[in-house]
Amino acid sequence: MNSSEAAPRRNPRVRLLSAIPESWIRGFLGGLDRLADGFVHLGVSPNRITLFALLAGLAAGAFFAFDFPAWAVVLIFICGALDVIDGKVAVKTGRKSLYGAIFDSTLDRYSEFFIYFGLAYYFRGRWPMWIPFFTFLGSTMVSYTRARAEGLGIECRIGFMQRAERMILLVLGTLIGIIFNVFDPAMIIVLTAIAVVSNITAIDRTLLVRKIERQMTKDKEV
Repeated sequence: MNSSEAAPRRNPRVRLLSAIPESWIRGFLGGLDRLADGFVHLGVSPNRITLFALLAGLAAGAFFAFDFPAWAVVLIFICGALDVIDGKVAVKTGRKSLYGAIFDSTLDRYSEFFIYFGLAYYFRGRWPMWIPFFTFLGSTMVSYTRARAEGLGIECRIGFMQRAERMILLVLGTLIGIIFNVFDPAMIIVLTAIAVVSNITAIDRTLLVRKIERQMTKDKEV
């Protein structure tokens, strides 16, 4: 019996995405699918689209850093959209590969870093400048603990603050801050929420592996 078979079933927690009407999600993904068809027609490779997503994340961070949040939120949206489109193009063109998968995941981490670094620079000289560093730490550990657990043969999808959820919160926080002229407190709240919940998720996933290992040990002793 392998570890994934021994793993106890756990009900997935309610995620932020579940609060969005399904019709909206279908419409959004349908639009991205049409855009993916356009990239396929133009002959753009999935890895090049991934690079475009990285550049969008870098630009978003720069716009945050120099106090242009409206442009930053547009670039975050583009970054997130391209992150979905590159996978669709890879499937449509039959160009899915192990290298493409790790290339995509690696550049996702870099694009998030640039966004959080831009926010840290925006808050420079004030105490909130430290929050984005813990936000990025938590964001990275959410991905790392899942990848490490699955490398050990244990499915590990519990918890909140997947990449899509983090991007949605950043977009919502930015929009609320712009519309109601409360950008600083809105971003402090959003960044703190991501930092706290993502780090809790990383710890929870680590403890899940311990729980499953103990269960496997008991099963062997029986």
